[in-house]
Amino acid sequence: MVESQLKPNKVTDHRVIQAMATVPREEFVPAAYRSVAYMDEDIAVAAGRYLMEPMVQARLLQAADIQPGDVVLDIGCGTGYSSALLCRLAGTVVALEADPELAAQATRLMTGHACDTVVVVSGPLAQGYPSQAPYDVIMMSGAVEAVPEALFGQLAEGGRLLAVVRQRGVGKAKLFRKTGGLVAERELFDAATPLLPGFARQPSFVF
Repeated sequence: MVESQLKPNKVTDHRVIQAMATVPREEFVPAAYRSVAYMDEDIAVAAGRYLMEPMVQARLLQAADIQPGDVVLDIGCGTGYSSALLCRLAGTVVALEADPELAAQATRLMTGHACDTVVVVSGPLAQGYPSQAPYDVIMMSGAVEAVPEALFGQLAEGGRLLAVVRQRGVGKAKLFRKTGGLVAERELFDAATPLLPGFARQPSFVF
């Protein structure tokens, strides 16, 4: 995975590469998919929920520029694979999951992989987790049609939010950064990441 998918696709951060090489991806997918856990595609872990394609995941982590003391909110952590990666990069990880069964599975796997700096919490994904805000980094573990304003409000000054934004079927990985209380965005690369539930774009009013 590292040699054939990550390095040829502009993933050069040694900390990200080490995290991707260390966390056993096959332990975070259903047993039926373990033999294909390292393929360059998204893998279903529950109805409508997926582990992100490794290359997309790695490039988002690299763009986030996560520092050892950062506090990170992982939205839609699923079985916890993304959180296990983040715990090797950040100081503290708040792993938010709306599905109780996935949250319980993530909690078990965090314990099994000695991810002591990760706390798994439950709640609606689109609301974030304001009680532990502000966050240095917010990672969206799936695509969204739009990023809710509530999440930008949970970013610290200088904070980064990474998301794949899909509109009219086209997905673009984006980096959002808060500076001086304002959020600017930068497009990174194309990505066909499946949508996370609960992030539909609100229809705009038209005369």
